[in-house]
Amino acid sequence: MADRAEDRDGLRLDRLHVPLGPALLDWPAGLVLRLSLQGDVVQQADVEATAPTSPYPPFWNEPWLQARVGERVSRGDAARRLCAAHLDSLGRFFAVTGWADLAARARHVRDRALAGASTAELSGLVRPLARRAARSRTLRRLTAGLGSLPAGHAHHLGVTGPALAADGDAHSRMLVWLDAVGRSAAACDDSDVLDGAEAVGPRGRLDGPVPPSQAMLNALPGLLEGTEFACARIIVASLDPDLDELARLPVPGVAHG
Repeated sequence: MADRAEDRDGLRLDRLHVPLGPALLDWPAGLVLRLSLQGDVVQQADVEATAPTSPYPPFWNEPWLQARVGERVSRGDAARRLCAAHLDSLGRFFAVTGWADLAARARHVRDRALAGASTAELSGLVRPLARRAARSRTLRRLTAGLGSLPAGHAHHLGVTGPALAADGDAHSRMLVWLDAVGRSAAACDDSDVLDGAEAVGPRGRLDGPVPPSQAMLNALPGLLEGTEFACARIIVASLDPDLDELARLPVPGVAHG
């Protein structure tokens, strides 16, 4: 569907309305973006998210949610899940930037992490992957400057976790994932008990007023508006919201509105 509206320079140009999702490859399941485009520039972005119905907690957050209700969870188990979660996100990120081989490597290591591979094996698989991605000038050129989210603004929006720590653009968020993958791969054999107060999952704090992925969805329109259409998928992949979190399972000690 198209209509006409003034662009940023005051010219009246055709405006095209384009939906993205929910069934795109390497796209967060259940997410729909309704974009208004003038030329190839996003003028407006509206987010629609369909929360799944499931009696189970979000898979990637399980260790921290179990620890919060008093179940015994080792720090190694939490590190393993964190490592796999970030590799899963990196797989989508590499795929939408056109790096199919690196995406396949990330997903292979993710599967090895979930299958219980040792710390030595995981670290040996992660190091070359992280080194190649971090040093790639092509990947930096494709992703630097996209979806810039300064830490102050992220904090204002309630964003926590890697997107807050990155304090920057899509490339910065990828580097934070790579660093976390390396550290968590090295901690997978830690048998100490996870403290239930450490309610920080792969996408951020689990004891806040909204799920961490909801805060990222709230940030998306501002990150997308003014960017080129071709960059929208990279920006979404660099946040990788997990809509399983929107089921809002009750967490003890947390008041939901």
